[in-house]
Amino acid sequence: MDSRLPIDSRATALMTLLCLIWGLQQVALKAFGGDISPLLQIGLRSGIAALLVGLLMRWRRQAFVWDSWRAGTLAATLFAGEYLLVGQALRYTSAAHTVVFLYTAPIFAALGLHLRLPAERLSRMQWLGVALAFVGVAVAFLGPDAAPGVGPASLAGDAMALGGGACWGATTVTIRLSRLSTTPPTMTLLWQLLGAFLLLLPASWLLGEASIHPGTQAWLALAFQALVVSFASFLTWFWLLRTYLASRLGIFSFMTPVFGVLFGALLLHEALSPRFMLGASLMFAGILVVSLHRRLAGFGARLRAG
Repeated sequence: MDSRLPIDSRATALMTLLCLIWGLQQVALKAFGGDISPLLQIGLRSGIAALLVGLLMRWRRQAFVWDSWRAGTLAATLFAGEYLLVGQALRYTSAAHTVVFLYTAPIFAALGLHLRLPAERLSRMQWLGVALAFVGVAVAFLGPDAAPGVGPASLAGDAMALGGGACWGATTVTIRLSRLSTTPPTMTLLWQLLGAFLLLLPASWLLGEASIHPGTQAWLALAFQALVVSFASFLTWFWLLRTYLASRLGIFSFMTPVFGVLFGALLLHEALSPRFMLGASLMFAGILVVSLHRRLAGFGARLRAG
């Protein structure tokens, strides 16, 4: 029997913080891209964070479990693929578009888990919430007036970001359906960080994106990406995956695009439109339906009975 918990107040608070960090992540990658390319940032931050995770495991006297190498290698490859696509997407499209299309990952993860695990099957009301949130994404970013200043050339970047979302969703499914689901979160994270480090650094060189202009901004950007994003936030995310139902967590992360666009407006001066505000409202409504479906169902039953 699956012992993972439904969303509670602790999960809600942690997911809100993680979504804020992840929303800022893509904006920061693009904002400091002139000092250090996004792909190189991701490769280097993964190596630094992998070292920190390894030291944390030694300090906790945790064993390095390598017997799940098949699932670990697959998860590492998918994780590296996700961020390879993100790094390239940021070259062609806005940070807002990148973060939104990347965070279609919960759709891919929820569908995959729904088909494979009875405990992860979505109710009709939750499907309504998924649909509502997805419509919100479409309304906010796919309309012709949704992103001023972004032309047809951004479609390739949008497609790359969407591909990154598919890779992330596939990573979540891989973890849940393999021995990694019972592996300590630190080991699961270590697999993925090592994969990103070993695959993305050569990729940055092959793609001509290995340049760096040393300076305060470059080092601050790298510190944020390595310590906050790749180490602290990802470690917390994998702990949540082991504790709570993954599809519920994934749908909840629809908040991230909202934070991403807000940070984009503040830091990169990416314009907000009325269409975005409407789409954001629909997204939040979908998140609430998915997260609070039991209370909503109970409230509806009381209305019918009374």
